[in-house]
Amino acid sequence: MRILKNVARLTHHIRFPKILKKIFRGKILLILAVLLCISFLVAAYFFVLKDIPSAAKIAQNNYPQSTKLYDRNGKLLYTIYSTRNQSFVELSRIPKVIQQATIATEDKDFYNHGAIDLRGIARAFYSTVFKKEIQGGSTITQQLVKNSLLTPEQTITRKVKEIILAFVVEALYTKDEILEMYLNQVAYGGTAWGVQSASFVYFNKPVWELNLAEGAYLAGLPEAPSIYSPYISSTNHVTQRKEEILRLLREQGYITPEQEREAKATKLVFSKHVDKIEAPHFVFYVKGLLEEKYGIKQVEQGGLQVITSLDLDLQNFAQQTVASEVAKLETSNVSNGATVVTDPKTGEILAMVGSKDYFNTEDDGNVNVTLAKRQPGSSIKPINYATGLIKGYTASTPIIDEKKCFPNPGGKAYCPVNYDGRFHGVTTMRTALANSYNIPAVKMLKMNGLDAMIATASAMGINSFKEPERYGLSLTLGGGEVTMLEMSEAFGVFANSGYRIPLQPILKVTDKTGKVLEEYKEPSSPILGIKAIPEGVAFIISHILQDNNARSAAFGSNSLLRIKDYPVSVKTGTTNDYRDNWTIGYTPSYVVTVWVGNNDNTPMRGVTSGVSGAAPIWNKIMTHLVDGKPKEPLQKPESVIGMNVCTITGNVPPPEGSPDRCPTHFEYFLKDHLPGKSSSTVKQKVFIDKTTGGIAAEGQTENVEEKEEVILTDPTGDKYCVTCPAPQASPTPAP
Repeated sequence: MRILKNVARLTHHIRFPKILKKIFRGKILLILAVLLCISFLVAAYFFVLKDIPSAAKIAQNNYPQSTKLYDRNGKLLYTIYSTRNQSFVELSRIPKVIQQATIATEDKDFYNHGAIDLRGIARAFYSTVFKKEIQGGSTITQQLVKNSLLTPEQTITRKVKEIILAFVVEALYTKDEILEMYLNQVAYGGTAWGVQSASFVYFNKPVWELNLAEGAYLAGLPEAPSIYSPYISSTNHVTQRKEEILRLLREQGYITPEQEREAKATKLVFSKHVDKIEAPHFVFYVKGLLEEKYGIKQVEQGGLQVITSLDLDLQNFAQQTVASEVAKLETSNVSNGATVVTDPKTGEILAMVGSKDYFNTEDDGNVNVTLAKRQPGSSIKPINYATGLIKGYTASTPIIDEKKCFPNPGGKAYCPVNYDGRFHGVTTMRTALANSYNIPAVKMLKMNGLDAMIATASAMGINSFKEPERYGLSLTLGGGEVTMLEMSEAFGVFANSGYRIPLQPILKVTDKTGKVLEEYKEPSSPILGIKAIPEGVAFIISHILQDNNARSAAFGSNSLLRIKDYPVSVKTGTTNDYRDNWTIGYTPSYVVTVWVGNNDNTPMRGVTSGVSGAAPIWNKIMTHLVDGKPKEPLQKPESVIGMNVCTITGNVPPPEGSPDRCPTHFEYFLKDHLPGKSSSTVKQKVFIDKTTGGIAAEGQTENVEEKEEVILTDPTGDKYCVTCPAPQASPTPAP
């Protein structure tokens, strides 16, 4: 104003015609007024407006949201986030009581005023100055702006920004949209931001399932989460806050006195864990897969909704079973166990227990053994024998089980022994596999070739065999390391008629807008999988592994490998040094893989086979799975035929009445690889060891006698005296 007066005086003293003076003076004043306005706007911009963020950023698509992992039935497993546990939910899915309680508590005239509430500001001023009671006068719109766009500093500049942005937000969005954004972005204590995340944190259920008492309590949290949190405050504070919000709802006409009384009487039951996690080993396995595909930022802040393949009820049963059974093995120096349950038809992982207790820090419980490389012991043998079937050997092929050492170029000769410390003479592939004899398995690998077995394993899903030169013939006894997931996928091939379907832990992923990023479609038939081995090979191996009679010599007729009279194929495995113990069994619908041992590779004691270690866990889980379900017998494919063959030679028996007629047994064969008609036995003169009654060792000259006996030659060229007395038991201790 002083400038304007000085200009007026100046123009007054200049001699212009009166009319010109008036015109000139008016223009000057107008120009000066415009300049003052511009100066004010420039100053306002630099001191207040230049730092105001875009109001568009307040929309739900523009703030970090947590990712939620669910089991196949929609049960929450875990919430992934960086700093804020925040999820968006539409207003229509938020119960009316929470909307009403929030309005009643924070801004009762929300739908009746604009960006600011002058009456609210006046009430707040009066309460603060005259009653000495601090009361906020901000509207829900102002609080949304403050929480979402501005810093929490208490300055006049920030307040001005808040008011300006509140008007902008009110111009851009409807009241319902503002309330929706507020409920999705307000802090409810700790890392819980937004009503959906808060509902899971405090009550372990989605917001739309909250009752009146729970909704009222939740609506009262944002004002002072640290005071009213059940994890910080006393029960009295929590109850008082709930009742205070219920009173406001009743006074403002949202609920009736009767509803208020009922809600007051409702006891609040809070979640025991603020940052709850179910199936932690599986959760972090899936989290790693998601980060690999979508990136860490998208997983922690992108608001993904992930439906996994896990069955949480089955997971909990498996976890309890592993923990309880491992506890019984303490005297055997077994400290840990793990299991994987899959559906071979779809590849879906139904349960994954990575250790007996994820939270046991002393035994590295957080280590997921299902992903660790361990030696599989004899559980790898079916893949070796499957390779043999592919190459033309049969389930009745005779293999001599006797003491034998195999050359090992550049090292000590490899001399495997059987777990029972005995040698069993002439066996067949069926008997050798069913009873897990070691010598025939090593011979089988020698006949197949190491590269062939590795190729079959790779086709079935095992890709860990990277150093064949290091394993040698010990590969068939578990000399190469594998993961439980690889073994589950490989045995799924046997269960799935020779087709490999990769393991599938994720069923569906949607982003925060509901867009489907990926969705797993169940194969309508095995043909949609990858043909790994012929279906006839899968059938014969599966039939051997469920042949309780065939394995009774080693395991007895009523072992834990038998699930009542339910047809289940199963194989055990224990490493020579007792560091790993496995049982893997399957039906057409389930594959259950179990391991026990110690994370630090300390040897176990008194665990000589899967029957005494992993089998009790496997038996309980498999029994639980098939209980009450119809039997699923193996379906013989057209490529397989059954016939009687000679028990000793495995060949087609001579005609009835022939003097060479032999004892027979029934066996299955691939149509392309039928048994031979010529006998593999011959009567010949040989030197016999008088002590053992068997064929004398090569070069042996003492204590021998020459006899004419029936001699069988197996595919490796080894000979066995069929008509000699049975060899004596070897004194070698069990491995």
